[in-house]
Amino acid sequence: MTTTQNNDKIPSLYEWMGGMEKFQQLTDTFYKAVLADPILEPVFRHMSPTHQRHVANFIAEVFGGPSVYTDEGGSHAGMVQRHFGRHLTEEQRRRWVQLLIDTADEIHLPDDPEFRSAFVAYIEWGTRIAVLTSNAEKPSIEPGTPMPKWGWGVPGKPYTP
Repeated sequence: MTTTQNNDKIPSLYEWMGGMEKFQQLTDTFYKAVLADPILEPVFRHMSPTHQRHVANFIAEVFGGPSVYTDEGGSHAGMVQRHFGRHLTEEQRRRWVQLLIDTADEIHLPDDPEFRSAFVAYIEWGTRIAVLTSNAEKPSIEPGTPMPKWGWGVPGKPYTP
């Protein structure tokens, strides 16, 4: 956790979002919607029973949470490479983003502009990498590429009324 000049502690996005329970709720609720969606269901119909947990752990780690994903052998390069050869479309990407934003509303994630800006920036960034990788002729990420660490972005801290 970082501090400001006046020594106020700035929570990580992980902490602000509500911890691991909230990440698990997000992915569980989201993937139920994905499997009911005609645009996304064909992409995810064969996902493993542990897919939601892996994604929750990945995003939680990126947002400043515990390193469960990497401790279990996952990596940023591995996550990116999982999309290789899947030929994702812009329509699928946009639908994925919209369903995730809708899920964030449904499970009452923080709705302050600073958090939502960071949240949406990450899903835009990540989904665009997924589409590019899925349509590339060869994977373009180096093994050992560090996990991204997402923060508050331009505002630099959460909203304080």
